[in-house]
Amino acid sequence: MLADHVYMNRALTIAKRGRGWTSPNPMVGCVIVRDGVVIAEGWHQRVGMPHAEAMACEQCPPEALQGSVVYVTLEPCAHYGRTAPCTDLFLTHRPSRIVIAMEDPNPHVKGGGIEILRSAGITVEVGLLEKEAARLNEIFIKYSKTGMPWVTAKCAMSLDGKIATHTGHSRWITGMTARLATHELRHAHDAILVGSRTVHYDRPRLTTRLMYKEGRNPVRIILDAEGILEGNRDAFQDTPDVPVWVAGKKNGDYPFADEVIDLPVNASGMDMPALMASLGARGVTSVLIEGGGETLASAFFSGVVDKLCFFVAPKIIGGRDAVTPVEGKGIDYMNEALHFTDLTAQTYGEDVCLEAYVTHETSGRQDAAGV
Repeated sequence: MLADHVYMNRALTIAKRGRGWTSPNPMVGCVIVRDGVVIAEGWHQRVGMPHAEAMACEQCPPEALQGSVVYVTLEPCAHYGRTAPCTDLFLTHRPSRIVIAMEDPNPHVKGGGIEILRSAGITVEVGLLEKEAARLNEIFIKYSKTGMPWVTAKCAMSLDGKIATHTGHSRWITGMTARLATHELRHAHDAILVGSRTVHYDRPRLTTRLMYKEGRNPVRIILDAEGILEGNRDAFQDTPDVPVWVAGKKNGDYPFADEVIDLPVNASGMDMPALMASLGARGVTSVLIEGGGETLASAFFSGVVDKLCFFVAPKIIGGRDAVTPVEGKGIDYMNEALHFTDLTAQTYGEDVCLEAYVTHETSGRQDAAGV
């Protein structure tokens, strides 16, 4: 039904209001309709606060809920956590139909809430706008299934693929609107990761700075396989309240760090899969990698990246020694290139952000015959 799509789209839209605040929980939206009229809406605002279904149910009297249609972007929970089960609300108030975009991805609870509701005689439909709902909660889904954080690789570059001049100067490649979009990305991720050379030369704050609303600061993670920042007492002194973790040398001296993560170093530098596993064990559900080029290369070619967000400015920098987004040795043959899917482009002022998802596949055999 067309109306079902309209109401579920609305539920997905309001769910996005919780972006950045609900981690490690998902973003969820709920719309309640009676006689073709929306009588209540709700979304999960922050972790520990009422779920979307509870927020919506609080807005209307119990008699209005009976016989209504509920649209919710994720399967209602059936277990006790920080809040009571959402299924209890519907067992009490008895809507005639519940439309759910997708099942809970957690294998320990998947389908449980749906079964409880159906067993109580409530009509439950699942799968409306499922792809859109899954995209909304891609971070939550991966972490629920694997315990590993979702990894987004981000950079800002010129049309000719440079992230800095041959002297290392990079401020600013993109305009203000694109830079604000970067801060939205930081707000949406649990952690931000850069290499030690980026900290040493650029002295970034790596915090979230939004113009018209409060933002969440991610944990700052610094890769320092070579010990470049050992003994540094000046890094991040202007933002001491935002945690800094260093993945560095064993027993390294990092006065600015709140925590040092001791991980093995391989020929390519820090062991990225081991780092991500360590972060996942610490409860980090998502990581935004902002560079530099060696760090991004290590992330891409170790297979930890899930998504890229490359901001492209209408500028030419030039120079054979200018820095590129993905450095390292690179590949030998084109069939070894990393492939991406679902490429989209969004304009931010004069700049364009390209988003795509890693397929974790290469393009197949080398074509010896050429074209």
